[in-house]
Amino acid sequence: MNKKLIYMDNAASSRLDERVLEAMKPYYFDTYAVATSEFAYTLGILSREGLDEARKKIALKLGGTEEELIFTSGSTESSNLAIKGVVKAKQKEGNHIIVSKIEDFPVLNSTKALEREGLKVTYLDVDKDGIIDLEQLKESIDKNTILISIQHANQEIGTIQDIKAISEISQDKNILFHTDATHVFTRLPINVRKIPVDLVTISAHTLNGPRGIGALYIKKDTPIKKHMDGGFQENNMRAGVENIPGAVGFAKAVELVVKEETDKIKNIRDNLIDKILKEVPDTDLNGHRIKRIPQNANITFHYVEGESITLHLDMNGIAVSTGSACFSRSLEASHVILGIGGDHEQAHGSVRFTFGRFNDMNEVNTVVKVISDVVKRLREISPLYKKNKE
Repeated sequence: MNKKLIYMDNAASSRLDERVLEAMKPYYFDTYAVATSEFAYTLGILSREGLDEARKKIALKLGGTEEELIFTSGSTESSNLAIKGVVKAKQKEGNHIIVSKIEDFPVLNSTKALEREGLKVTYLDVDKDGIIDLEQLKESIDKNTILISIQHANQEIGTIQDIKAISEISQDKNILFHTDATHVFTRLPINVRKIPVDLVTISAHTLNGPRGIGALYIKKDTPIKKHMDGGFQENNMRAGVENIPGAVGFAKAVELVVKEETDKIKNIRDNLIDKILKEVPDTDLNGHRIKRIPQNANITFHYVEGESITLHLDMNGIAVSTGSACFSRSLEASHVILGIGGDHEQAHGSVRFTFGRFNDMNEVNTVVKVISDVVKRLREISPLYKKNKE
């Protein structure tokens, strides 16, 4: 077993950077008042200043203003607020929204919940690479359409959508557009002043930032209502005590991401893809080969279970994730792999590798060697593999 853990599941969550922790510490031990105490005493003023400065830094990275950014508990809450908040605000104008079939669960489960309440939802198909058909999008729009929600990049296969084209379609039809940019933010350019998007979901947990903090960009004058009652925090859009240490840590995490690091991560990713496809037979890359986020590789190892692969890799000190249903409370295989036309065998044999700041090229050679041996041994006892070869 390897002494050093090789962690390649950064899309699920990433290790906190020590510099982020140092930025957060003062707001736990020194400046620990809530921001709403700014009208009562100095400590509250300092807390408010820390929160506002964090908001400004993150909004600036998106190309927006601090008034357009509200902090949430993460990407799940952000997407829930975006979708349910718009539906609540525009319920008298229409009852139809459009999403893709491969959206992340916060979007899909929000729409399914709203469907049970009578909302009409169109689920767009995607091609074999995971890209929506813009013509189908246009054809799906009707007089009752109030929102389009299409992710910037997919959480499993990494495929990037053309959100500029989608936003132009939505703007032309005077329909609000929300995008989940959780896996794109800071790794690829996104500027809300150049792309007419109304709502953007982002989170800190994939950026070596703290968990439990995210944000929703809401373009000025976007009709939206809060769906959680309580106080008047976050411009009266989200009730509850502000997570100031989290917000400060989020801003620091954003500040630490630089292009050179992203280029390094992409090179590691490309190296792993090339070596696995070359050295391990009967493998396929899922998602678009070029139009994909730099930190993602999703590969199907045919004739074996992704669950078995990940368990064997874990025994060798390597952490990855799988599209196997056994790793979920659901009995269903990955909706993303099925959505791009894969069958259950392909979905159950898929393994996702996602890279981050603390990965290096040396880890690739170790992972490829281990996974090559593991897949070979698993196929030797696989009835499906034997049947296929016969």
